[in-house]
Amino acid sequence: MALPFIPSDAGLLLVQAGVVAAPRRPPEIRQLVRFRNPTWAAVPIASIVGVVFLIRYASDTATALTYLALVAVPPLAAVALAWAMRGPAPGRPRTAAGVAVTGLLFGLAWAFRQSLTGEAAATLLSALSCVTLGVLLAAVAPAGWLKVGIVAMAAADSWLVVSDLLQAPNATLVAAQPAANLPQLQSELFGSVSMGYGDMFVAGLLGAVLAADRRRQWRAALLTLVLAGLFDLLFLTLSELPATVPVALALIGVEVSERVRPVSAGRRPWPRGDAIPRQAK
Repeated sequence: MALPFIPSDAGLLLVQAGVVAAPRRPPEIRQLVRFRNPTWAAVPIASIVGVVFLIRYASDTATALTYLALVAVPPLAAVALAWAMRGPAPGRPRTAAGVAVTGLLFGLAWAFRQSLTGEAAATLLSALSCVTLGVLLAAVAPAGWLKVGIVAMAAADSWLVVSDLLQAPNATLVAAQPAANLPQLQSELFGSVSMGYGDMFVAGLLGAVLAADRRRQWRAALLTLVLAGLFDLLFLTLSELPATVPVALALIGVEVSERVRPVSAGRRPWPRGDAIPRQAK
């Protein structure tokens, strides 16, 4: 179903901002402690640069990624609903609900693949899977290094778009269709706007990195939404934009605001010539 650009774009931007706000604080997972290493911070930039060049030089990669997403996204989405996102304490009721909701979304995405309902369900599945990936990656890599990775991913994404290296591989990936009219989960399509899986993944990663401080996480989510809305005004003259950039700018904005704080009005130095006021007796 055709949907005008503005509501289509607004829908995807709201989902992207929601992915920033959704992750819980990465827990200490005993099985993952031995894998903790700064090199995991290279995953964001490798995920976009590697995929683009693999598709450019091996077109079958797009089909393989389509089936990988079809197999991996629903379980990851269920894990997000059951454990990785904020909400009630993890347990059997939440796990059962997560599995049920995931099954419902997958069914809607498959049965109504050509409608807004199916597109919305598929988008939510992809978005939820990115919440899980963000939390897992934040559990094995230092937050500082992941912040560098987010900015590096946005820089690489911008370079690929400006150099016209992204457009053809992205079109190939978006067009890849699994058999039996199964849903396409390797990217997000809603109405007349599409967004790459990496654009949601970087949002989930930002949310997981900031999840230890709920206020900062919410500020980042709101800032992502505002910046993405302003950034998308460039669609008036351009046909493709790196949607990772607003996420990286939101991270930079939150970091800068934490370091540049105005002097509190309630803490002023005493004038030099004055003595400390005496207490009334």
